[in-house]
Amino acid sequence: MINQIFLYVGSVLTIVWGVAHLFPTKSVVRGFGEISLDNKRIITMEWIIEGIALIFIGSMNALVTIIDHTSSISLAIYLSSVVVLIVLAIVSFLTGFKISFLPFKLCPAIFITSAVLIFLGVFL
Repeated sequence: MINQIFLYVGSVLTIVWGVAHLFPTKSVVRGFGEISLDNKRIITMEWIIEGIALIFIGSMNALVTIIDHTSSISLAIYLSSVVVLIVLAIVSFLTGFKISFLPFKLCPAIFITSAVLIFLGVFL
């Protein structure tokens, strides 16, 4: 039972952070100042894509937990999600963590926390 709680909390944290990426997109783009329209579109696209990717990762983990958290397919989804979240944490740590804006500094911690919760949910 505790393993399912870890899986759900890791999933929900990932989903919530993904949704949190979608709302400030306009203000983030504005924060870059005077840049070309193409660059504005690229930044907008990247912010939306990261949000959707996080929502997808969290949703897939929650879905397989609801269906059958003990199946081999579930295990593959959990472990691949853990790997992707760790990779995102590393990228965020090497890039966004160096920015003074607090939400950028939170990304690595949130990604690692989600990955650890999912990992614990699998192996407890």
